[in-house]
Amino acid sequence: MVTVVVGTQWGDEGKGKVIDYLAEKFDIIARYQGGANAGHTVVVNKKKYIFHLIPSGILYPKKICVIGNGVVIDPVALLEEIQYLKKNGIEVESKLFIAENAHVTLPYHKILDKVEDKFRGKGQLGTTGRGIGTTYTDKFGRIGIRVIDFIDEDVFMEKLKIALELKNYLFREYYKEEILKPEKIFDEYKHYRKEIKKFVINTAVFLNEKIEEGKKILAEGAQGTFLDIDFGTYPYVTASNPISGGACIGLGISPKKIEKIIGVAKAYTTRVGMGPFPTEIKDDIGEKLRKIGNEFGATTGRPRRCGWFDATLVKFACIVNGIDEIILTKLDVLTGFEKIKIGVGYKYKGEIINFYPFSSKIFSNCEVIYEEVEGWEDDISDFKSYKELPKNVKKYIEKIEEKIGIKIAKISTGSARGQIIEKN
Repeated sequence: MVTVVVGTQWGDEGKGKVIDYLAEKFDIIARYQGGANAGHTVVVNKKKYIFHLIPSGILYPKKICVIGNGVVIDPVALLEEIQYLKKNGIEVESKLFIAENAHVTLPYHKILDKVEDKFRGKGQLGTTGRGIGTTYTDKFGRIGIRVIDFIDEDVFMEKLKIALELKNYLFREYYKEEILKPEKIFDEYKHYRKEIKKFVINTAVFLNEKIEEGKKILAEGAQGTFLDIDFGTYPYVTASNPISGGACIGLGISPKKIEKIIGVAKAYTTRVGMGPFPTEIKDDIGEKLRKIGNEFGATTGRPRRCGWFDATLVKFACIVNGIDEIILTKLDVLTGFEKIKIGVGYKYKGEIINFYPFSSKIFSNCEVIYEEVEGWEDDISDFKSYKELPKNVKKYIEKIEEKIGIKIAKISTGSARGQIIEKN
């Protein structure tokens, strides 16, 4: 059956490490949405690996990894990642499969991503510029190019010409950018078509056959619930569905096959780029969190905004994802703080709000209602059991459980694979 791992905040919750930790007990690790804008960091034997498209489970020698149809694939980024892994002695070719109906990110998507955001003026989203949103736009506009089209020379050229008719009109008449020639892109990507072709299969059929055989599948999302195109802080969101329901669409599996949903929550809150963030800390404490937690984007290197844990947000994430249990990450970062706050609600124009509001006006201007707990001084990064944890650490964990209504099953106390405590 299938277990889904989903972020419960604005991404960067530590899903890469969690997937790597859990993957040992699964046969297949499958990525179901997002693109090369994602960055999952895994540390094994003191070596850091950053994954953008390939599932984090690739570091295990006998695990199969799948990039599902819900992912938008940048062939350049994918091949760079494959070559990087090979250089580090990680076998890829016998372990990785790519969905033939996943969509492909091409040069014009990246150009449009940057140009369109610039033309938004005050409404800029601060995108990564990796062409993710514009690739999804073409997908839903029905002028996208799928992997199966990309690896077929005749079909690729035909579809490339159709796509560039529209793109070049925008570049020439509206954005005043240089037009692109299909022949040039076709030739530049010849090497990528050849290299990627060997990985391409019908992954929906493959995954469902493996489920019938009794294989265990771990479904990996990128970003987090509040970057979801439907349920996130719109318009400051990604262009896909990171929530658990996205796994069904992004992999071609039935909801009936999902057995368990695990939420990953950081012990405090971060987000990259623009958008409302009620519990953001804008003083020295926020800077301290950023430095201790090394809160810089794995893909862009941009500094992350830091704030207190928002239980109201995570509780909503638990509801829309149907989360069974939470893995709490980066708890060690909070060591040394005298007092630690937890956001438990909002106040707007004198009215108390106990749920996540979709109104950006309210969410951008609300006051957070906090509860406070005592901090701790002990370094918890080397602790191996829940019993060892200081009393105030346990109180903090229990307070979060109380406020979100879901049990915390595991606690991560560092970046290394082994730095995870099973709560029970």
